[in-house]
Amino acid sequence: MSTGELVTVDPLDLKFILELNKQISSSLKLTNDTDNHVGYKVKTTNPKKYCVRPNTGVVLPRSTCEITVTMQAQKEAPPDMQCKDKFLLQSVIAKPGAATQDITPEMFTKDSGNVVEECKLKVVYVSPTSSTSSNGLGGSRMHVDSRDKSSEVRALILKLTDEKNAAVEHSNRIRQELDLLRRGSNKSQGGGASLVFVIIVGLIGLILGYIIKK
Repeated sequence: MSTGELVTVDPLDLKFILELNKQISSSLKLTNDTDNHVGYKVKTTNPKKYCVRPNTGVVLPRSTCEITVTMQAQKEAPPDMQCKDKFLLQSVIAKPGAATQDITPEMFTKDSGNVVEECKLKVVYVSPTSSTSSNGLGGSRMHVDSRDKSSEVRALILKLTDEKNAAVEHSNRIRQELDLLRRGSNKSQGGGASLVFVIIVGLIGLILGYIIKK
């Protein structure tokens, strides 16, 4: 964190968990503890590699804003995981009620007598396997594992839903067959037919109860 007269910048290191062939974002927070409108501008030594949004803006008095820096997808990682890219955040006092469109490049020119506050930011690459948490596991790995577990849970829910629907459909068929047997038993004569009906009804009830519990 850097505490200047105009804004506080946090953090001073833009950390990127380096995953190849994937855009990666990092963010920093600007806090204006003054009663003035503060205009800011973000510069980088490698503008083709990074996208800064918003790269120019206004921090209102006693408020905070967030800047997102997105690094373009990298095809390979440097052998030493070191990055020489730098960022420079410049801030100046703007006129009361100033908006983003009122911030011009000339405001950050010191030759014009403007008081420009500057804060330098470093880029730090973090390996997915070296980002550790309190239990010793890599933060990125945990994120991947979390996504994998989430996929497994969704798959299990879908499977259980299909099984439930199949069980309900099967139970409906059994009920229909039970109604047919009941109608047939009412028309049949003799105690033997009634006994057979009772046995069949009992067996169907046991099967239906087992399917529903499952």
